[in-house]
Amino acid sequence: MGFIFSKSMNENMKNQQEFMLMNARLQLERQLMMQNEMRERQMALQIAWSREFLKYFGTFFGIAAISLTAGAIRRKKPAFLFPIIPLGFVLTYQYDLGYGTLLQRMKGEAENILETEKSKLQLPKGMITFESLEKARREQSKFFIDK
Repeated sequence: MGFIFSKSMNENMKNQQEFMLMNARLQLERQLMMQNEMRERQMALQIAWSREFLKYFGTFFGIAAISLTAGAIRRKKPAFLFPIIPLGFVLTYQYDLGYGTLLQRMKGEAENILETEKSKLQLPKGMITFESLEKARREQSKFFIDK
C-alpha cells in the first residue's frame, strides 16, 4: 500500500512541476508580448512626433527660404542663402524619419552591429549575475543597518 501511495505522490509531483513549467512559460510569453507592444507604441509615437515636427519645421523652412532668397536678391548678397543649406539637412532628416526609410536603415544597421560587432555591446564587468546583485544588496543592507 505504501508503494501505491508513493507512486501517486510522485505522479502528482510530476504533474505539478509540469503545470508550474507551463505557467512560467505562459507568464514569460505574456511579458515578451507586453514588452513588444510597448516598444511598438513608443516607435509609433516617435514617428508621429517626427511627422508633426516636420509640419512645423517645413513651414518655418519655407518661410525662411523665401525670405532669405528675397533678401539675397534685393541686397545682391548671395551669403543670405547659406542658412538654407543646414536647414535643408534638418528638413531632409525629419522627412526621412517620418515618411522615408530611415527607420528601416537604422534597423538594418542595428542588426549588423548585433551580428558583427558583438564585443562593442558588452557591459563593463560583464553580465549582471544573481550573486553580484546579492553581494551588492548585502553590502547596502549592512550600510543601512550599521547607521
